[in-house]
Amino acid sequence: MRSLALAVVALSCASVFAQSGWQPAAGHTQIPIWPNGVPVVPNAPKAAPEADTTTAKDNLIAGKPLIRLGKVSVPTITYYAPKDGGPSGPRPAVVVFPGGGYHILAIDLEGTEVCDWLNGAGIACVLLKYRVPDSGPYPKSPAALQDAQRAVGLVRQKAKEWNIDPAKVGVLGFSAGGHLVAAISTHFDKRLYDRVDAADDQSCRPDFAVVVYPGYLALDEKNMETNPEINPTEQTPPTFIVQAEDDPVHVENATNYFLQLKKAKVPAELHIYAEGGHGYGLRKVQKLPVTGWPQMVETWLHTIGIVGAKAE
Repeated sequence: MRSLALAVVALSCASVFAQSGWQPAAGHTQIPIWPNGVPVVPNAPKAAPEADTTTAKDNLIAGKPLIRLGKVSVPTITYYAPKDGGPSGPRPAVVVFPGGGYHILAIDLEGTEVCDWLNGAGIACVLLKYRVPDSGPYPKSPAALQDAQRAVGLVRQKAKEWNIDPAKVGVLGFSAGGHLVAAISTHFDKRLYDRVDAADDQSCRPDFAVVVYPGYLALDEKNMETNPEINPTEQTPPTFIVQAEDDPVHVENATNYFLQLKKAKVPAELHIYAEGGHGYGLRKVQKLPVTGWPQMVETWLHTIGIVGAKAE
């Protein structure tokens, strides 16, 4: 009886955490990705109510605030369907990983706003709200990578329901989320958790990957070589990388990862801009050229055959 009572309490807490904090706009539903509770991770932070940690002192991005979502203990996915009027048939999909230093999630700046853009381009979007804080980088903690692997498998399992092409499921991430993109691009052959259900029989290999101003790819601040845990092979998906040279998160995170991809003969595209800094998402910051990166991604997706040719 005591075990049953504890299980009920645990499920009740999970429900409270999932329903508090951030909620998607009307018409969208969060789906918890772990039906039996998250995998046990050693030294994981104690679960606490999810909350927006933004304060009045936090910087604005392009004149607007952003949501800094913290204390996420119940990871979810939220599906965003493409706008009507596009081609019929299954659509490509992108699983989006917001950044936030594995401490918080910039859930609007690098999440919902990204899904709005992708939907407008005729691409389905699945926003992953992964565990924070202290959920990465892998292998320091496997939690965020577990969530990413599980999410990609779930998207493929739901491909028919969501009218998604399971052979065109990619990932896109910012900052720490960019590291998470590289991590799942190089760690998809084996799940970091025990099988939960049929979703885990699906491949969690992304079909393409977009890495935006990544962090944590280098060994450390003094050694900018790519961490050997991020080890591309010929099976690593085609990758698009963008970063600004003046990013306080060293640009070598991007350039050295690109060189590793090239060494592994992975099709990759790298864009380095002189100015832009860090953490701008899709917002037009001072009208700098780097903020045109979404259009570059759309062109690249056409080039690699993920989406059809644009009408002339």
